[in-house]
Amino acid sequence: MRDTLGEKTFNLINYALLSLFGLICLLPILNIISVSFSDSHAVASGRVSLWPSGFSLDSYKALFVGTGIFRALINNVEITIIGVVLSMIATIMAAYPLSRSYFYGRRLFTLGIVFTMLFGGGLIPSYLVIQALGLIDHYSSLWLPGLVSAFNMLVLKTHFENLPVEMEEAARIDGCNEWRLIGQIFLPLSMPVLAALTLFYAVGYWNSFMNVLIYINSPEKHNLTVLVQQMIYSQSLLSEINNVQPDEIQQLTPDGMKSAGIVVMIAPLLAVYPFLQKYFVKGVMIGAIKG
Repeated sequence: MRDTLGEKTFNLINYALLSLFGLICLLPILNIISVSFSDSHAVASGRVSLWPSGFSLDSYKALFVGTGIFRALINNVEITIIGVVLSMIATIMAAYPLSRSYFYGRRLFTLGIVFTMLFGGGLIPSYLVIQALGLIDHYSSLWLPGLVSAFNMLVLKTHFENLPVEMEEAARIDGCNEWRLIGQIFLPLSMPVLAALTLFYAVGYWNSFMNVLIYINSPEKHNLTVLVQQMIYSQSLLSEINNVQPDEIQQLTPDGMKSAGIVVMIAPLLAVYPFLQKYFVKGVMIGAIKG
């Protein structure tokens, strides 16, 4: 069937608006990347727009040699990998029993989890709890408070509920216990939604900022987000660079250094996303329509 004039007009407006929003998001990123790879004279004179002018890697060299960004990058990797593994295990362990009709009190537990999406204890009580547990200046203070996202758990719970009950019955007839049922039946059938939730958790841990500022006191334990924020608001960024020759520092600009730091922070997520993209839309939409 051919689209009507109204449908064609609607699609045209949608494509135009989505393209406009895409450009609004893309152009600042392109400008930051161009500034980070441009010569300092071009950056200082404002001649850099969407393409590097006078290609140079001086900003990246000074960034990795003269700042603590390499250590912060390692901290980011540690926070993200361990946090994602712990959160995914906890989310699966919470979603599976709540999705089983024979689990006693599952409706009450589900309502309790949903309640946390609407109301929170606040910053000061949360800090006092973390302090009482002795987790200040330890990465556990970043992992434990947000170990399970209520939204992610509900998405996975809904997906488990929509899996055919006949497969579970057949597996139990063959002698599967709960652990084998999860590992050999439920999880292999849930790869798209697991990939999407993994991406959600990874982005959250990678971009951790406020919790790091509040709970992590040692500068050597700070992650990329905090370090780049400090670079952006630093009034004497170039004077804080170490292990770089003075004549090389004179060839740098604060804007180039800041842009290079932002690129290093967002590059890993941009590199990982294409590999999870094919699962992303399916994983988010799965369970939205039953049947």
